[in-house]
Amino acid sequence: MNAKSTQSGSGIAPVDPLIETYMRELVSHTDHPVLLDMEDYARRKNFPIVNRLAGVFLEIQAKMIGAKRVFEFGSGYGYSAYWFARAVGSDGLVICSDADAQNRERAQQYLTQAALWQRVQFNTGLAQDVFAQTEGLFDICYNDVDKHAYPEVWRLAKDRIRPGGLYIADNVLWRGRVAMDTYQDASPGSTAAIAEHNRLIFSDPDFDAFINPTRDGLVVARRK
Repeated sequence: MNAKSTQSGSGIAPVDPLIETYMRELVSHTDHPVLLDMEDYARRKNFPIVNRLAGVFLEIQAKMIGAKRVFEFGSGYGYSAYWFARAVGSDGLVICSDADAQNRERAQQYLTQAALWQRVQFNTGLAQDVFAQTEGLFDICYNDVDKHAYPEVWRLAKDRIRPGGLYIADNVLWRGRVAMDTYQDASPGSTAAIAEHNRLIFSDPDFDAFINPTRDGLVVARRK
């Protein structure tokens, strides 16, 4: 979800929009016609994607650990996969999951145009089911499913990440709602689930974790 600066009970943007605008200008060199089309589609359809800053962050995290095998819980139409596919290289694989077959078709169109589709295995179905049917360890597990399922996904993923690998999840600040004493928003169940998810990660002795507050918050947890 795209964070907006507001002082209402709906939440607040963790980072001042002026700072994010400045940061966005610094990464303008990453513009690509396909990427711009994907972002334009998100704006027109109000489709929730990680934005450019978060995308660049994902790519850098993947490159820093030499990731070659990434699993995405919730892929939408391939925006985050675009960044991971760039990072894993021609010999890497990004395993995507999404319940909507139309999202898979759109992802194929975009990522083919970007010459990245051959690095992607896009599965249609519930992310948790796809994960259960996929064998092996991963360099990165990325979580962006419906927020009520965040604790479940963490429990599924954490033991399938190789030592030195990463668990990354989007929207972990939830427009600042997780920091409020009471969850005064339209989806208190989601807020409580994200807060529980974050608590589980930071209390797990097998992981080191930190939250990058860019946009709506990205947690990165490294398996020791």
